[in-house]
Amino acid sequence: MAAVGVKYRTLVYCTFGSLLRFYWPFDMTSIVKHLENEQATVAMGQFVAQGLTPPLTIFLTGDLGAGKTTLSRGIIQSLGHKGAVKSPTYTLVEPYEFEGFDVYHFDLYRVADPEELEFMGIRDYFNSSSICLVEWPEHGQGMLPEADIHLHLRYKDNQREIEINALSASGQAILTKLK
Repeated sequence: MAAVGVKYRTLVYCTFGSLLRFYWPFDMTSIVKHLENEQATVAMGQFVAQGLTPPLTIFLTGDLGAGKTTLSRGIIQSLGHKGAVKSPTYTLVEPYEFEGFDVYHFDLYRVADPEELEFMGIRDYFNSSSICLVEWPEHGQGMLPEADIHLHLRYKDNQREIEINALSASGQAILTKLK
């Protein structure tokens, strides 16, 4: 996994007993932003969307109600979707078709066993013309490709905070545009 001569650091998140580990080189950077309210979360999603091009995998993590779906709504609507952005909690995935690419919004919260994802053809969604937004990626551990960007939302007082980490060269290019 690690390139020769490149030092990697590990970011570990524990959620409901599941362990999710991300690796990225030390020269990859991250940014942290404060989000005052729902409108600020949607606006951050719109801001993030400006640099997205397929193929791309984005992991969204955080506690229940932290704003993962709200952030996804900002991204998807900023890319050009005119309708409502539904939470894929019960359907597992909501597809959005755009000219020249697709966005797949996953919510894996209800997945009990990552093997369930194999039955739905999860690998087919991650292709050269797709942007995949994955909420609760730790529930799909071992079945998902590595993320290019990790967006972690957390409560901070009465507001939210987002930490954006680049986990690949594509992710780093996007993060550079966001700075």
